[in-house]
Amino acid sequence: MTELLNALAFSFSVTGPIFVVLLLGVGLMRIGLLNDNFVDTGARLVFNVALPALLFISISKTRFEAAANVDLILFGLVGTLLLFIALEWVARRWVATPSDRGVFVQGCFRSNMGIIGLAYCVNAYGEAGLVAASLYLGIVTILFNVLAVITLSRSLGTHQSFGRMLKGIARNPLIIGIVLALPVSWAGIELPALVRQSGQYFANLTLPLALLCTGAALDFGQLRRDIRNTLLAGGIKLVAVPLLFVAAGLALGFRGVDLGVLLLMSGAPTAAASYVMVRAMGGNAALAANIIAVTTLGSILTTSLGVLLLRTAGLM
Repeated sequence: MTELLNALAFSFSVTGPIFVVLLLGVGLMRIGLLNDNFVDTGARLVFNVALPALLFISISKTRFEAAANVDLILFGLVGTLLLFIALEWVARRWVATPSDRGVFVQGCFRSNMGIIGLAYCVNAYGEAGLVAASLYLGIVTILFNVLAVITLSRSLGTHQSFGRMLKGIARNPLIIGIVLALPVSWAGIELPALVRQSGQYFANLTLPLALLCTGAALDFGQLRRDIRNTLLAGGIKLVAVPLLFVAAGLALGFRGVDLGVLLLMSGAPTAAASYVMVRAMGGNAALAANIIAVTTLGSILTTSLGVLLLRTAGLM
């Protein structure tokens, strides 16, 4: 009984703070202390400055061999690619409107790893979780972006050149932060105290600001539209995907922090960036927003349950 209570306490220590800050964002938006301009500006600040700083500081001060967990990263890449192929098959059979299939597929595989997934890992493992998740996040995010463009372009009948896609990836602030940090980590360079502390200030800003903006941006009024596709995508994203990733990880021998990262990253809700991309490409933005809202709230429950089960089994 004591072990179960300890596992339950650990589970809520991982997801509870996320829920509190998200709920605070919702409340502050409703009473007018936050507004759409704050959310837009805050999101840009997180994406372009704070999160890259967090990844840079985390990776640069870690030994390269500890940050570059090749097996974990390869698992994430191969698992995401296989999942994408399976979701394309599911969408053709279960999503009636062809133009909505890309929105559905992206909503099922594209996790909010940079904000909520990373926050889960930090809450669960502290610095060790941040180190294990940082490079995984950066590399798998590249694949997320490529696959999102492919599925949306195909379902919407649009086209984006390979060169433009590569240019977008090369300009991604998260990728830039990681690429700049890797040589520092590889060479064991000690950053000057001024650079390290300044970067840490921005890094510390990342998770609370990002979670506040995410909570403030949730729109529950849209949930009446496309409810069937929303619930189907939410079920796949929050239950099927983490279940498959964890089961495959167990079969391949992942345990401890590595298995925890797989659960927490795959169980994170759909990335907010998916809405931006769908809207920019002329897709069903309401469906994209629905999936984000449902998975953001549902992830608190499903991730808590997943952490509880793995912790009770002594695997995490």
